[in-house]
Amino acid sequence: MFKVASRAFARPTWAAAAMPVRSIASTAPRFNTVNHKLNKQSFVYKYAEEGPKGVKFTSEHEWIALFNDDSAFVGITQYAAEALGDVTFVELPEVGDLVEIGDVMGSVESVKSSSDIYAPVAGEIIAVNDDLDSNPGVLNVDPMGNGWIAQIKLSKPEAVEEDPLLLSEQQYEESLEN
Repeated sequence: MFKVASRAFARPTWAAAAMPVRSIASTAPRFNTVNHKLNKQSFVYKYAEEGPKGVKFTSEHEWIALFNDDSAFVGITQYAAEALGDVTFVELPEVGDLVEIGDVMGSVESVKSSSDIYAPVAGEIIAVNDDLDSNPGVLNVDPMGNGWIAQIKLSKPEAVEEDPLLLSEQQYEESLEN
């Protein structure tokens, strides 16, 4: 069952003249203005001293950061976060779950819709981002970093590099243009 958060953004009429209206347009990315780079200040990037050995993408708008210890962090892309709108709930997988490529491993609910999260790689869930339980909005702020969803110990690390369904950054960007 999903939890739904309700928010009211009303300003009293007496405050309208006293408080300037701030536009978020200058600070928030515009829809389809996407950056497909991992946040270098995030836990994901700093997980290993040398950073990830590579980042891949799926056509379902997920990213996979691959590391030399045969693990991978999984999250949703900036494009997906913008398409979802304000995230209100994230259903995380359980540590210890075994997933195969294409298995549903969780879901993201927003004010606009709900979307399943599919396992882009096969392996065992070895960590989940518990911060998303109390602060699901981090997916809107930093989806390609601190908004990571799960860490998976890869069952076949060599297969990930050769998987034609996993896209490079350039291939992913080209897929968005179509």
